[in-house]
Amino acid sequence: MNARTEPQLLGQLSNAHLDALEEEAIFILREVAAAFERPTLLFSGGKDSLVLLKCAEKAFLDKERGGSIPYPLLMIDTGHNFHEVTDFRDYRAKQLGANLIVRNVEDSMKRGTVRLAHPGESRNVHQSVTLLEAIDEFRFDALIGGARRDEEKARAKERIFSHRDAFGQWQPKAQRPELWTLFNTRIQPGEHFRVFPISNWTELDVWQYIERENIELPSLYYAHQRKVVERKGLLVPVTELTPLRDGEEAVEKTVRFRTVGDITCTCPVDSPALNAADVVLETLAADVSERGATRMDDKTSDASMEKRKKEGYF
Repeated sequence: MNARTEPQLLGQLSNAHLDALEEEAIFILREVAAAFERPTLLFSGGKDSLVLLKCAEKAFLDKERGGSIPYPLLMIDTGHNFHEVTDFRDYRAKQLGANLIVRNVEDSMKRGTVRLAHPGESRNVHQSVTLLEAIDEFRFDALIGGARRDEEKARAKERIFSHRDAFGQWQPKAQRPELWTLFNTRIQPGEHFRVFPISNWTELDVWQYIERENIELPSLYYAHQRKVVERKGLLVPVTELTPLRDGEEAVEKTVRFRTVGDITCTCPVDSPALNAADVVLETLAADVSERGATRMDDKTSDASMEKRKKEGYF
């Protein structure tokens, strides 16, 4: 093959692959709008939800005729999120003129529905309670999220349209078949669906799409200087919520975040990547999964995510 044409061919194949993934996501987003009465799109301001929001723009907005995304955006805020991400969440929602609903774990704590074992416990796992309360408050019958099958073993088991019972619980052994993009969306009162339009995307697909579509992201996703300490093979950011322990010493490194979430359980990785193209090259060489390299709460046991999902976690 000619050396000049090989990169061009690879680029065309990559674009065709991304076009197919985008088309599937848009189809699912439109299917949700048609099949459910009160859907919502979970929006954290993280990269996956921003990719999902871009697909929603393409599904429902037209440059000439206008339009709007036909469901609100919902975020469950632990109160311990990175301000760069929540600020960007607000900016992006305002830019689109979208209806953004934020519900806080701290409010669940005040109501007594969330009780921490100790003040320093991560609130991340307790988002499930606040999420289920929001579902009950707004009577949502479908929640669209940016989870991907390549992230974690429990998420790899999920259907695109994942049924939840009246208690918000997931039963992995009782999932509905999905053949030829035919989805069974029937539910009983009180039940709902979790819908994952980018289930079939990988971390590499996400970053290639971000590069292609020039999607703006919070600055944490790119290289910056940060004080960290190594614990159990992870780089833990040194913050008021994650202070140094006795005998530890902070070091300053050039890092970026592969995923962003609650400060108490989200770690950066060593990286000089300054833009999406740099991250694509890093992702091609990565040999540890996104969550495996960055999430302290997934280190407790191999079944930790599946247990949380059964209890209502997204």
